[in-house]
Amino acid sequence: MKNDDVIEVFRLQTPVWEFKYGDLLGHFKIMHDAIGFRNTLTGKNYTMEWYELFQLGNCTFPHLRPEMDAPFWCNQGAACFFEGIDDIHWKENGTLVLVATISGNTFNKMAKWVKQDNETGIYYETWTVQASPGKGAETWFESFDCSKFVLRTYEKLAELGAEFKKIETNYTRIFLYSGEPTYLGNETSIFGPTGNKTLALAIKRFYYPFKPQLSTKEFLLSLLQIFDSVIIHRQFYLFYNFEYWFLPMKFPFVKITYEEIPLPNRHRTFTGL
Repeated sequence: MKNDDVIEVFRLQTPVWEFKYGDLLGHFKIMHDAIGFRNTLTGKNYTMEWYELFQLGNCTFPHLRPEMDAPFWCNQGAACFFEGIDDIHWKENGTLVLVATISGNTFNKMAKWVKQDNETGIYYETWTVQASPGKGAETWFESFDCSKFVLRTYEKLAELGAEFKKIETNYTRIFLYSGEPTYLGNETSIFGPTGNKTLALAIKRFYYPFKPQLSTKEFLLSLLQIFDSVIIHRQFYLFYNFEYWFLPMKFPFVKITYEEIPLPNRHRTFTGL
């Protein structure tokens, strides 16, 4: 953008898989977040969102391929920036609201930061893992998803001097609850030639019920197997930052929340916006 352009910043939110299921997941507050921009001088709109590059299911659970010893992960994530804002997509079942106005100069600084962020955080992580649902509970693992990217971007804009409007902003978080995790190793140490074959088999057996493209009968059977592993035997194998961890699961095991996280305050060291 030109340095003196005036850019409007929009909060965008819509139910996950809205393109396929409409507002269905919106009823459970499972939402996808993005950011929109409008250049008030040129009239052009832009959308920026952080995607799981191979869809949410593939990022959350691996594929088990007969010809491969280790689970095959498609868990890459990246920020995508493109011209246009699909107003109907965001407005019909979600949110499209102005949250700030910035200069072209600020936008350009943000864009440079986005590229750096994109090259640093390359994987998508669905789960936030905590010791319990209570406030101040130990967080074992943080999620790394679309909403976290939006929050990082808002914080960067505030650092650059952006002044956000005082509106309520909520975000979806998916929690797992467990005791202290146990580090198991990486792909090579577990599934390699000198790996732990017993542990490798246990991990693959755990992930097997999560496979895609199931018939109705297979899906119901898989749900029973997942319930047996996670709830009855209280175990979960987490793949995080290219490493495997064992989670000793605790009640309430899994929870989806839609929490308010306020827009950041402007950092007063910056002026001229």
